[in-house]
Amino acid sequence: MQNKVTTFLWFEANAEQAAKLYCEIFPISKITESSKMSTSFEIDGQRFVAFNGGPHYKLTPAISLFVSCNTQAEVDALWERFLSAGGHESQCGWLVDKFGLSWQIIPRQLLELMSDPDPAKANRVVEAMMQMQKIDIAALERAHRGD
Repeated sequence: MQNKVTTFLWFEANAEQAAKLYCEIFPISKITESSKMSTSFEIDGQRFVAFNGGPHYKLTPAISLFVSCNTQAEVDALWERFLSAGGHESQCGWLVDKFGLSWQIIPRQLLELMSDPDPAKANRVVEAMMQMQKIDIAALERAHRGD
């Protein structure tokens, strides 16, 4: 079944390069179509189109791709893949790839701990997260406990 909504990403002239990088970074991914103007690809079944649109518009952090991770090992692996491919760290689990696209590499535990009904616990988690670049699950859990 085809997705009703597909994320469309505007690149100056390197759409295929970007799609190839993303398919290298994410294990369950593939390029599905490529032409001079655009490259279609999938990550974990989610469809994207990378478009060579010229210099008129630039990617900004106003849009980011949120990646939900299950373990610290998954966070670490994705983080390292992006950085080793020319990306740079931001804060609170965000990074920017070499093409200027912002990614949030977020463990599901962060959202769970931030949603604790005890406001003191949730606030400690948020405060800990605000000090991080890459998210550290163990540090969040210590903050949640008040350690």
